[in-house]
Amino acid sequence: MKTHQYEVLIVGAGGAGLMAALYASKGARTAVLSKLYPTRSHTGAAQGGIGAALGNAEEDRTEWHTFDTVKGSDYLGDQDAIEFMCEAAPGIVYDLEHMGLPFSRNLDGTIAQRPFGGHTNNITGKPVTRACYAADRTGHMILQTLYQQCIKHNVTFFDEFHVIDLITVNGATAGAIALELSTGELHIFHAKAVIFATGGHGRVWEITSNAYAYTGDGVAITLRRGIPAEDMEFFQFHPTGIYKMGILITEGVRGEGGVLLNNEGERFMDRYAPTVKDLASRDVISRAMYLEMKDGRGINGKRYLYMDVTPETVNKYAASDGRTRPDGTPFVVTGEEILAKLPDIIDFCETYLGVNPVTQPMPVQPTAHYAMGGIPTNLRGEVVIDSDRNIMPGLYAAGEVACVSIHGANRLGTNALLDLVVFGKEAGENAAEFSKGISYQTLPDDAADFARQQFDQLRNGSGNEKAADIAKEMKEVMFDHVGVFRLEEGMQEAVEKVSELKERFKDVRIEDTGDRYNTELLNTWEIGNLLDLAEVTAVSALARKESRGAHARDDYTERDDEKWLKHTLVWLHEDGVELQYMPVTFTKFEPKKRVY
Repeated sequence: MKTHQYEVLIVGAGGAGLMAALYASKGARTAVLSKLYPTRSHTGAAQGGIGAALGNAEEDRTEWHTFDTVKGSDYLGDQDAIEFMCEAAPGIVYDLEHMGLPFSRNLDGTIAQRPFGGHTNNITGKPVTRACYAADRTGHMILQTLYQQCIKHNVTFFDEFHVIDLITVNGATAGAIALELSTGELHIFHAKAVIFATGGHGRVWEITSNAYAYTGDGVAITLRRGIPAEDMEFFQFHPTGIYKMGILITEGVRGEGGVLLNNEGERFMDRYAPTVKDLASRDVISRAMYLEMKDGRGINGKRYLYMDVTPETVNKYAASDGRTRPDGTPFVVTGEEILAKLPDIIDFCETYLGVNPVTQPMPVQPTAHYAMGGIPTNLRGEVVIDSDRNIMPGLYAAGEVACVSIHGANRLGTNALLDLVVFGKEAGENAAEFSKGISYQTLPDDAADFARQQFDQLRNGSGNEKAADIAKEMKEVMFDHVGVFRLEEGMQEAVEKVSELKERFKDVRIEDTGDRYNTELLNTWEIGNLLDLAEVTAVSALARKESRGAHARDDYTERDDEKWLKHTLVWLHEDGVELQYMPVTFTKFEPKKRVY
């Protein structure tokens, strides 16, 4: 078995992984492992923008950004982490600009900004232009820019190496085990520090905006190594995914004046969020859409609504709202402007729906989008292993796989890209610094045994079950019962169903006996990851008897700060799931009822 040795090892090559690699490489010998080619990572799917209080179009303040993030988190976000991120935002956006990121521009050459849901002027309560964007390809541009910088700085990449296990020695990190796709061989990567940046797990649900490869590998691997996950019950459903497909329609569409309409042609967000309307936070809009459809106002009685960004509709509602541009002129758009600012969205809709958004409304429905929970970390990116916030030496996480926690119960749009660059940088710099002061751990002789055991199980099961059938049933029950709205009975059904599916999964046997590019083996292993994450998600959600952010219950409709203003920590044991709780960090914002 081949063994490689690096001071810092990064698992995942999306925005967080590349940012970590770029900054770790300045102080340590660094390698990046990715099951994809880096430029195919899911960061490229982020469309609308990255949040920063630059104030290029109108007055804005980092304090406002901080409060909006705390408020959007439904007060479950750790306020020290939120303050750190929002204060770092302007500087890191300018860093990206200096790296060559081609932001859209104002006429004076400054970075263009647009409104986004949940971002407000805290004095007037009205939407503020805070999202820095590159048309509707912001994540793609960040990914390309960071990859180019990593190549420039001679970061070593192992593309199409799928990490299967974490190596630990005496409670500290020692490396990882990865399968090389082109040969089917296992490799040992010996490291002083490991950073997980593997993204989220939206494939747990039936309708999702997430890429096919987004299967929660990092959280599943660390759970199996006795490390808890944090706040797994909080998974965000983005309100506007393409009907039946889940492909994302960016919040930037609403930032450009788009409105949501029901079957009666009514702009229904006037009733649910009368101040900010279509620019309310994602959890508020997703629930409003669900209620509209539940009450029979879905389009033609079906489970979708319209997102309308046609100039006629945008200009009509902008005039009725008295909306103006930052310079005080009336907010009026043309088809040419929509085409220039949302080119990918228009292409998606024409390709998949045969709809031209410049002239026709888009059919949309809520889609499983983003994990607020994940591997617990502190501000330095270090992985937290218990409710006393003790850390595992040498282990770091950043991006969607991590829970700092800045998003709390609900993430504001634009804060995902900000999270991954701010805390990707922190994890990279701190991992490199950590690696300077220690020696390599001595690797155990059985370092690869657990990885082999997982694959042997999939090769030697009875064959009485099909992985695809199990995955289908998991996605359906999670979407139906641990989705936008939740009930005790339904979540209990989901817990029992997922437990049953995990037992049935033991009888799965893959048919491909080859070694090279055995995608059946890896896809099946990924389904095992998703089952583990579905279980800890459903159990965590069932236990939280309140509604907060993305966790909305019909049977406990109010937020309960007295009992539930705390983070969930969940461990996955052979005999079941263990729950503990950890206090939220407060600085200056006391919980208030969210008003939009």
